[in-house]
Amino acid sequence: MLRILTALALVAFTVSTQAEELALKLGPAEPFTFDTLIGRARALADKPYEAPAGRAADTLEKIDYDAHWKIRFKASKTLAITPDAPVQFFHPGRYFKEPVKIYKVEGAKAREVLYSPDAFTMPDDSPAHALPRDIGFAGFRIMRPDLKTDWISYLGASYFRTDGQSRQYGQSTRGLAIDTGLSTPEEFPRFSAFWLAPPEKNGQTIVIYALLNSPSVAGAYKMALTHKDGKGQTIDVDTRLFFREKVERLGVAPLTSMYWYSETNRATARDWRPEVHDTDGLEIVSGNGERIWRPLNNPTTVRTSTFFAPEVKGFGLAQRDRAFANYQDDGVFYDKRPSVWIEPLRPFGAGAVQLVEIPTDDEIFDNIVAYWTPAETPEAGTEISLAYRMTWADRHPTPENGSQVVATRVGQGGVPGQPRPGDQIKVVLDFEGPAVEGLTQKSGVEPVVELSTGKPINVYALPVVGTDRWRLVFDAKTPEHDPIEARVYLRRGEDVISETWLGQLSHDLVAR
Repeated sequence: MLRILTALALVAFTVSTQAEELALKLGPAEPFTFDTLIGRARALADKPYEAPAGRAADTLEKIDYDAHWKIRFKASKTLAITPDAPVQFFHPGRYFKEPVKIYKVEGAKAREVLYSPDAFTMPDDSPAHALPRDIGFAGFRIMRPDLKTDWISYLGASYFRTDGQSRQYGQSTRGLAIDTGLSTPEEFPRFSAFWLAPPEKNGQTIVIYALLNSPSVAGAYKMALTHKDGKGQTIDVDTRLFFREKVERLGVAPLTSMYWYSETNRATARDWRPEVHDTDGLEIVSGNGERIWRPLNNPTTVRTSTFFAPEVKGFGLAQRDRAFANYQDDGVFYDKRPSVWIEPLRPFGAGAVQLVEIPTDDEIFDNIVAYWTPAETPEAGTEISLAYRMTWADRHPTPENGSQVVATRVGQGGVPGQPRPGDQIKVVLDFEGPAVEGLTQKSGVEPVVELSTGKPINVYALPVVGTDRWRLVFDAKTPEHDPIEARVYLRRGEDVISETWLGQLSHDLVAR
């Protein structure tokens, strides 16, 4: 009997030793709560900004894209916060030179997850072998329990994104945007440290705390994540921001996406696919309940559009077109890219949603940014508290009644068979939804078209044969240089029966 117990003890010791060898090492325990993190951010903002000290920059520069993807995290080193939230880590490289500290939270204590090159497999000739053995991680990702795929990643300390309802990554977001789209250089506040904690409520998957820092601001973030496979993810964000310097343009809940071309500006593309974009429009629900749809553009110069929305109820970049046939891309599946909806959990107050559109001639560049900006720009010493929910899914919340724009098409203005005016553009909008179903031309549906310059030409609306859609058509004279703004919706009697389509019309949409 003693021999059996001795043998069992030896087996238990061996298993325990092997587990310790497999697991990532953790640092000593230290106190941690969200309140302590807020205090840390406040104290950090009271001091002059210190840029991260660069280490091994020349070696990291050698870890280019090809070298970086060959460095793989070992599955045996996976850190389990909960069974539903196993965590793996990213290695630093040319594009991710500034490491982030990552901690595991247990109760009111936290322990740092210590980097080790032994946590990764890498080719014998990889430049990573020359890095210090404590260089640190570039970020992390949360895996599904089978460890085959991840559903959210934080990489590079500024950007993070989830794979939405269809396990397909697309647009991304940041903690904060500063001076986006201005003539001065943009500032990129970065998360310098993360704390990974178990969920606090039933249904949640994991809670992530983060410390944000940049020359102008320091902040504490709490992000409660809920992952529902096949349905998408929600992230409830609670943040406190402390400003060191005055900020000219503050972007809250910034979303970053790619829009090259769609059916709206197909004539400007030189690619075999019908459409290429992560998202095709900006959606806003204003404080008075008006729903706005602004299709995206790929302009010839950087353009910033401001949509005043006091007490905004929500906004987001959406991928409304879900038909594979409209993309024909079975490699990156643009039809599966997630939409992201931002909903204030505490009132944002006076402010506006801004959209920044940057020219691009390829799909590899993120050229679209959308965010909420307060009416009063923060001064040095300002403290701001914000809370909002991010929903990553196939579509934004839609009204039970009303109708939405499901297609925006433009072309040369005028009438077929007659000389086409060179300064005229035709706009064709399709609306779909309960408010227009079953209506006929005798139902009293009226198109409303308002232009910032001039008057619309040949405006009409009619049901599309064989469908429940309604089509609104009009021409507009476009100036040679500056675009004009259009505001369009459907009305029936005194009732507005569609969302409001806001368009920026210029010659760029027809030819470049």
